[in-house]
Amino acid sequence: MVLRKLKHHEQKLLKKVDFLDWKSDKGHREADIMRRYHVQKREDYHKYNKLCGSIRQLAYKLAQLPPTDPVRIKHERELLAKLQALAILPPGAPISSLENHVSVSALCRRRIGVVMCRLRMAENLTAAVKLVEQGHVRVGPEVITDPAYLVTRSREDYLTWVDSSKIKRTIMSYRNELDDFDLL
Repeated sequence: MVLRKLKHHEQKLLKKVDFLDWKSDKGHREADIMRRYHVQKREDYHKYNKLCGSIRQLAYKLAQLPPTDPVRIKHERELLAKLQALAILPPGAPISSLENHVSVSALCRRRIGVVMCRLRMAENLTAAVKLVEQGHVRVGPEVITDPAYLVTRSREDYLTWVDSSKIKRTIMSYRNELDDFDLL
């Protein structure tokens, strides 16, 4: 296929258009985070982004209150406790660290697939998401099939395989812990 040579006015118009960086892409940050953390739905990314904005806005409004105000102290303590329980903030972090630590990436790092990869339950993020969607994973007594499930720091210890999962049977037989009664 042979393309014709562009006319002068067409060349002038094309100089003004940057095909690599669109305004709607927001500098490719959204696509990069969605690819890195295997976020399948764009709505999930936007929910995380709105949540981060709301948290920062709340922290800003609390910072405008006097430092000795009991309402400010109470709500700052509650906000920090919630963010530390979700493992977005490190333990003992001050309220000033909200600006740097609360981000979409921080929320995505608490997704069940990412936590599974960190705990070496899955080889990579794609495999972890597939295992979650197929129903091989449970947190506590409930089976999780949504890869957007956020695992808190306290619930991370209860992340395990479903009893009827073939993966659990394979692991148990490898460790010589498989009981014939379990096969029934």
